Amino acid sequence: MIRVDDFLRFKSKLSEEIKDLPGQEAHELMMPSIRRSMPMDLSKIPNAKLSSVLLLLYPVDGKLMLPLTKRHDYKGAHGGQISLPGGKHEDHESRIETALREAEEEVGVNRTEVEVLGTLTEMYIPPSNFKVLPVLGTLPERPFFIKEEFEVEKIMEVSVDEFMDAANYKVKDIQARNFTLKDTPYFDIEGHVVWGATAMILSEMAMLMKRI
Repeated sequence: MIRVDDFLRFKSKLSEEIKDLPGQEAHELMMPSIRRSMPMDLSKIPNAKLSSVLLLLYPVDGKLMLPLTKRHDYKGAHGGQISLPGGKHEDHESRIETALREAEEEVGVNRTEVEVLGTLTEMYIPPSNFKVLPVLGTLPERPFFIKEEFEVEKIMEVSVDEFMDAANYKVKDIQARNFTLKDTPYFDIEGHVVWGATAMILSEMAMLMKRI
């Protein structure tokens, strides 16, 4: 279990660890089997759309927490899935600014109060043709969340320990659009299936935490 009674010291250690990201190694742990057979060089995908998500860490009673969102079940590539707050990049902003803006819009976090430590490893999502950049930010205490009703069905506050517990790592066939992804790893979090890009990002975060 990660204890963060000294949050300043924790942030300092984490800032050092993100200088050496596990990247592909961490992503592969949570990749659907079909993805493992087709490694992708992001530099060779010039026409992908850009997006960013925010990994927002904050302490609650010594435990390290982060918010996830459950999307409404719409007809789209990611309808009904558990995601990190985030969305599409706009031309007038940086990728970090995208993550902060989207988090403010989706879960009500004041973007000016978030301390950004850096970014994790960018990845590509084939079904929606997006390159996603995870932005790592912190707050010194739990924020007051406000759900964006149109996009977000539910805000889930989850302990980082949940993604470091081997008991929550599972594998099953997952239905995606009109096909089935065989032997797909996922995190079982409070009865929710967290898989795909979100699980891959959280896998990298968990691997970093294990080094602290």
